[in-house]
Order: sequence, then C-alpha cells, then structure tokens
Amino acid sequence: MDADVIVIGAGAAGLSAARVLAAHSMRIVVLEARERVGGRVWSRPTARTVTPAELGAEFIHGRAPQTMALLRDAGTAAIDTRGESWVRSKRGELRRDERDFGTAGDLFEMMRDARNDESVERFLRSFESDDRLRETVAAARAFVEGFEAADPALASARAIALEWQSGVDSTSARPLGGYPPLIDRLRAECLESGVEIALSEAVRRIAWERGRVEIATAGSQGSSSTRRARAAIVTLPVGVLRHGGDETAVVFDPDLPASKRSALANIQMGHAVKVTLLFRTAFWERLQNGRYRDGAFFRGDDDFFNVYWTLVPVRSELVVAWAGGPKASALRGIESADLIERALNGFSALFDASDLASTEFEGGLAHDWTSDPFSRGAYSYVVVGGADARAVLATAIDDTLFFAGEATSVDGQGGTVNGALATGERAAAEVVRHV
Repeated sequence: MDADVIVIGAGAAGLSAARVLAAHSMRIVVLEARERVGGRVWSRPTARTVTPAELGAEFIHGRAPQTMALLRDAGTAAIDTRGESWVRSKRGELRRDERDFGTAGDLFEMMRDARNDESVERFLRSFESDDRLRETVAAARAFVEGFEAADPALASARAIALEWQSGVDSTSARPLGGYPPLIDRLRAECLESGVEIALSEAVRRIAWERGRVEIATAGSQGSSSTRRARAAIVTLPVGVLRHGGDETAVVFDPDLPASKRSALANIQMGHAVKVTLLFRTAFWERLQNGRYRDGAFFRGDDDFFNVYWTLVPVRSELVVAWAGGPKASALRGIESADLIERALNGFSALFDASDLASTEFEGGLAHDWTSDPFSRGAYSYVVVGGADARAVLATAIDDTLFFAGEATSVDGQGGTVNGALATGERAAAEVVRHV
C-alpha cells in the first residue's frame, strides 16, 4: 500500500480531511489535478493592492465555525461586508437600493412545508400577478441567479427555502487579506504532519473493492501513475463527478451505486463567471462629491453581469464583476480579454463615466468556472425532487469510498467554503471510525 488513505482533491475539503487523518498517525496522500492547492479557492496577487484578487470563493457565509477557527490560527480575521447598495434605475439614474433580500426569503419560507416541490421559476410565477409583490419576486429571482448561481427553472424552491432557514444565506463576511492565509495554514499543517501532496496529478480511474482502492492518475506532462490505499476520500466537484464521455472523465470501477448516480443527477453545478477589474485609483469614490464612497454593491441592467462589488470597508482599487446562473451560461466560452472588456464597459456605464474608467483602468483577471475542466461549474445547488441528494452523495460506500465537498453538506452550507471544510472533517472522522 502506498498510503492508508488517498484524498482526491486539494481544495478546502481535501486539505481539511487530510489534516484530521494525519493527526491520527495515518499515511495520507493527497492527489490534486491542478498545479496549486485550493481548488475553487483561487487567490491571485496584484501589484497595486495588498488584498489579492479572489477569482474563486471570496465570502464567508453564516457563522462558519471552521473557517473562523482557521483564520484565528492563521493570525487574521473576518470583516463585515455590509455597505451601501446602489442600483441603476430604468431612467438611468443610480439610486440607493433599498431592496431587502429578506423579503425574498419570506416567499421561500412559504415553500418550505409545501406538499410538492417545484422549481423556483414556477413558484415565483404564481406571485407575478400581484403588483404588491413584484419587487419581492424580482429580488427572489435575482437572489437565486446571483447568490446561488442557479437556474431558477431547475433549482428546487424547497431546497432554497431550507438553506435560507439555516441562516447561512443571511449574513456574509470576507477574510481580511483574502483566503490565502487559511489555505496556506491548512497546507502547512498537512505537510508538517507528513501528508504527501501530489500536484498536477489528475485522477482518471478509481478502482475499488471493500478495504482497497487503486487510483490511476495522469500527469500534466503525459506521465501516469497508480497508487493504492485502504480507502479514499473523494472531494471532486459534482461537475467533475457528473462528467463523462471523454478522456478527462473520472471512471469508477465498479461504477457507483444507482443511489449515488441518482443523487448526482439531482445536484447541479451553478454557473459563474467572475472578473476582477484593477484601477489606478478608486475613481468612483470621487464622483458626485463622494456620493458612492461607501458603495459596496452596484446593480444595473447590464446584459452580462448581475452585480459589481467593491471591497468596502477595505479601501481598494479592485472591483469584482459577477455573472451567475443564466447570465453566466450565456458567457460560456468567451475569451478572458472579452470578458474583462464587457465587465469594464458595464461598470463604467453605471456612472456614465466610460472615458474616466478607461483612463483609470490598469488591467483585469477573469475565470470561467464552468469551462474549467477541474470544476465544471462554480458550486452546487439542488434541483426539483432532490431533497435527499446531498445526504445520499455524502454516504460512504463499503467503508472504502468516502465523500466530502460542499455538495455533500446537509446542514445548509452547500456552496460554501465552510461547508467544504466541515464535510472534510466529517469524512475524515468516518474513516477513523471504520478503516
């Protein structure tokens, strides 16, 4: 045996699981297809700002105890992201956005105990004829598309309601200095405990029987290898687990049980495109005598991006453009340079300041998570009829294959970094008990 346990994926879930297992004196190998750790947490340093550009996960949702503990251990903290929200009206004016997404939650609360599940879109249409609820319906749809990165025509209204009830969706913060300290802390603790982290090793085949796994990988330079262990923890994103039909697919031998395949069919990957714009100065803070100085979120009628945000309360020259759900799907396959240009045009149009924005603009970074072969989407959401899908996906097979990752979170933390961390710890505890 090359190890006691092989962990597949060096994202938040994989590193969290490996750290726990190493503390129990197990020999652990972590296999990661990318040339870096972090998975869908991807921080890129910038020349001008101390805060990195977060092309992946950026926020902390809910209480997030595992995240907060790691930030403390890393000597940093979380900061509140609450700030002013602005929206461009149909008349072309920027005004304070007084919409309360909590009212959208009131609609979903009505669905929580409904006898039959239905899509968010179908559910919302039943309220569209009520003029008093028009703004609330619009806020609910914007929440599902933007926050959940989901398609309302597919997403389960009941699942959204249950996640809202958990409180994870109601508050958000941001790691001070970004996510690098947390990921670096996890990686360092793993290495100090003797964990082997093998980068640029894409898993292609997982052969298993009770008490034994054999993992075949393909290296970035055309090499291949096979590793054996008593068990494996699979932290691959749902988009990767669902993908098949070509040489990049991950093959299970024997195939996963029907219940597991059904669970995967009932969990979709949300689509997201994220662009970071870097300016010489925060020029928007100077417009109209500083009217937008404390602006945290800006929304408009942009054809491409749902929302733009700043790093307020941290003062920074970075602006993030976000497309989620159907808007992100429409951007799939577009080159990064074009995405950056569209984001710049959309942000400057909010202020009617195209010339100023172009003068101040220094560059941008973009990533299309749907086109990324090692994620094939941003984060997960449950479709109609998939009430038990996350729990089934989380269930171990023959005390040999264990599963972690945000998609396996059953306490409302699906789609979050803390959900990934918590499920990594949960899967590791299962291994300790049964292997």
